[in-house]
Amino acid sequence: MTKRLLRTTVSVGAALAVVAGLFVGLGPLAGNASSHREAPLVANDPQIDSTDLYAFVSPDKPDTVSIISNWIPFEEPAGGPNFYWFAQGVHYDINIDNNRDAKPDVIYRWTFTNHRRNPNTFLYNTGPVNSLTDTTLNFYQTYTLKRIDVHSGEAETYVSNGMVAPVDVGTASMPNYSALRDAAIAPVNTDFGAGQTYSGPADDPFFLDLRVFDLVYGCQPTCTGCACKSGFSEAGTNTLQGFNFHTTAVQVTHS
Repeated sequence: MTKRLLRTTVSVGAALAVVAGLFVGLGPLAGNASSHREAPLVANDPQIDSTDLYAFVSPDKPDTVSIISNWIPFEEPAGGPNFYWFAQGVHYDINIDNNRDAKPDVIYRWTFTNHRRNPNTFLYNTGPVNSLTDTTLNFYQTYTLKRIDVHSGEAETYVSNGMVAPVDVGTASMPNYSALRDAAIAPVNTDFGAGQTYSGPADDPFFLDLRVFDLVYGCQPTCTGCACKSGFSEAGTNTLQGFNFHTTAVQVTHS
C-alpha cells in the first residue's frame, strides 16, 4: 500500500531514525527498516509505526505552516491499564526538503522520556487527574523538540521538557479531559517567529477500508469450482473508525 500523504507547496518527507542495534557476532550494526507496518520489523514494534503526514498552510494563521505526523495506529481508547505512549530512544523526525533534491534541509525532531511517579503500581493514574502536574497522573511523558539545520548542523531547541497529553482514561479519572489536552499545547518561540506544538493522542480522521487485504474486499465465486472473482462486495467500511493514534504536530512561521 502506498503511504498516504497530503502534499502542499512545501515538500515534506517523514523519516524515522530508530536507535537500535542488530548484532552480528560481537559487532553492533545500525538497525534500518521501513517506518510502516507492511515491514515485518515495524509490525513487531508498533511504537515506531508511522501512518499519515499532513502539511498545510494554517487557515487561521496564513503566515504559518502546520505539519502533523501520526504514529502508532489502531490504538483502542480503552486499552488500559498500560495504554499507549511514544517510544524512548527513538527520533521521531519530520524531514523538510526546501529545494526538491529529495534530501532534508531541515529536521524537526521529537525525543521522549518516560516518568512514573509511583513505580510500585502499574496504574496509569491513581486518582482523578485535573492538571498535567497532578501527582495522581502516575505515568506521563515529556519531550524535547528541536529544529535541526542539516547544512550548518545547528540545532535550535523549540521545547524542552514539554508535556505529552495523557490518554483519555475516562470521566472518573479525567473529569475534564479537554482541559488536559489543551494544556499540552506548548508555545514555540523560534528565530522565525512564534508557533505552537502538540504531542499526544488524537482520533484517527482517515477513512480506510483495510478489508482490501481479504482478496480485495472479498472473493465472489462465479460458478462451482471456478476461480474467485473480486466483487468489492464488502467495500465502504472504515476500519479506522473509533481508533486513536499518537501525533507530533508543530505550527511554525514559514522558514
